Amino acid sequence: MLLVAVYYRTNLTMRQLAPLFGCSSATVCRVIQRLGPLLALEPAKRPTDGAERLWIVDGTLIPVRDRSVGASSRNYRFSANVQVIIDADTRLVIATARPAPGNRADARVWRESGLAEHATGVTVLGDGAYINTGLVVPHRKRPGRPLLPGEETDNAEHRRVRARVEHTFARMKHYKILRDCRQHGNGLHHAVQAVAHMHNLTLAA
Repeated sequence: MLLVAVYYRTNLTMRQLAPLFGCSSATVCRVIQRLGPLLALEPAKRPTDGAERLWIVDGTLIPVRDRSVGASSRNYRFSANVQVIIDADTRLVIATARPAPGNRADARVWRESGLAEHATGVTVLGDGAYINTGLVVPHRKRPGRPLLPGEETDNAEHRRVRARVEHTFARMKHYKILRDCRQHGNGLHHAVQAVAHMHNLTLAA
């Protein structure tokens, strides 16, 4: 497991990792492929007090090399859209979605990922990209209708709370595998789940 954790943290190549662990690069590859999925985060069970919980969802773009996983996105790179739900109080990651092409809208990924079903009965905050999804999103300005003072206050509080998921992404991206993923197939999905799990362990320590 240490080898896998070091790989996710540093994003070193198999050839670079091999001498650090006294084995061949082929062995490093096999260990990562075999043990990586075992580090995966288990999605949290739906809380019995769901009506009293507050979750936050957001997506982030992760550069990928596998063109079957990513797509050319707004950052002009091949990226995958990875969505994560966190608990607003504990900051723990609740669930992650399978990576989607980076040019796919957040609202569509939310609907197709299974996260919506997982969050049934729980209040979930999202940004303006999640309009018409049933999530709590900011008030929108309309032509000729400025926001009311109460709406501006709501939006400010919404931004303050929702920033917690952005902080989570920032901490998760300390694991360099999420800055430029060279893995193919399910490699990115396993990496995201493993990093989310290690993130939660760090918070709980």
